[in-house]
Amino acid sequence: MLNIKDIRSNTDFIIKSLEKRNVDNSKKIIDSIIELDKDYRDNLEKKEKLLNQRNIVSKDLGRNKNDKKKFKELSEKANNLKEDISTLDNITIEKKKSLNDILLSLPNIPHEDVPVGKNEKQNIEIRRFGTCKTNETILPHDEIGQKIGKLDFDTAIKISGARFVILKENLARLERALTNFMIDIHTIENGYTEYSVPVIVNEESMYGTGQLPKFRDEQFQLSNKKWLIPTGEVSLTNMVSNSIIEYEKLPLRFVSVTPCFRAEAGSAGKDTKGMIRLHQFTKVEMVSIIQPEFRLKELDRMVGCAEKILKKLDLPYRVLLLSSGDMGFCAEKTYDLEVWLPSQNNYREISSCSSCGTFQANRMKARYKSLDKKNNLVATLNGSGLAVGRTIVSILENYQNIDGSITIPEVLRGYMNGIKKI
Repeated sequence: MLNIKDIRSNTDFIIKSLEKRNVDNSKKIIDSIIELDKDYRDNLEKKEKLLNQRNIVSKDLGRNKNDKKKFKELSEKANNLKEDISTLDNITIEKKKSLNDILLSLPNIPHEDVPVGKNEKQNIEIRRFGTCKTNETILPHDEIGQKIGKLDFDTAIKISGARFVILKENLARLERALTNFMIDIHTIENGYTEYSVPVIVNEESMYGTGQLPKFRDEQFQLSNKKWLIPTGEVSLTNMVSNSIIEYEKLPLRFVSVTPCFRAEAGSAGKDTKGMIRLHQFTKVEMVSIIQPEFRLKELDRMVGCAEKILKKLDLPYRVLLLSSGDMGFCAEKTYDLEVWLPSQNNYREISSCSSCGTFQANRMKARYKSLDKKNNLVATLNGSGLAVGRTIVSILENYQNIDGSITIPEVLRGYMNGIKKI
């Protein structure tokens, strides 16, 4: 959430920044925030003055309890003050809610490094790794998976509906091997601490990391006002909500593997075949909590950690710096890693690593004790390390053999009991 103090002190900058994010009527929205904030603070000041008056009257009541006339006058005044305070109380609550509703709907402002653009067309390619196969005989992942009898979409549809899949036998083992491999690399080599976290969270947690209120229709809500997580970022990042962290304990680096659940609202017709866009999928998620001044260096580090997985798997990929119009709601700067899929003759996203600055921390009230002993907001970062289903997709295509078998990447064979092919 944008900081109201920044909006007050840097109004024009915030308006221009939101315009870069393609927010319609940015000036009108910010003007309404400034007006609401002024009304809220004015009414709050009035309420404080009335509270002081009531305290004085209360003391006078005690001193004049034997003077019936004076006591009656003071009692009437106290009652009137009580009513006025109650009215102002309701007004300030209403103003505060209206103010927060608008603030919660606005995206983060882009960092100055981010290219300005409407959509993905303005993304900038940073680098590439590996050799891209272009063999026309390579089958799409869903076709080869069904041909070898290890991907079952029909039974999944019978059980759950469209956009679900069942992995069988050695392909299910490959999924487990990948998660273990990724977690081992991130914990042993990359310095992350592993957590097993809840996949059902409360509304406060969803608001804290920005999934609510804007993306309500894209989430799976349970009947008890709980939500299924769309990413492990929700649980991992909220571990520091409503807390103050000692400076010496930073940075905190968390990693977890979780199932993720997305309604995919508005994606009708997009990637309806195969495993690219499912309602349920497995993902390894990295989260960093750090002092704001170190956040961009930490973002580069996080991208490197995700790249390390792809390099060890020897999968061709590229890194993109996203434009202001293609970034996620909470991000101030984002790099996407896209893996090469021969059947599509194209790169597809397999990881997204973002710095959110203090945007999420402001929503979550996540702070740290600075060296001068002040309580300041932390910076939060998150990144996929990697999306496991899409990693399987890329292996099925990039390691596909002429005879229809799939070679197991060398680094995974120890996790597969020595199996070299599926």
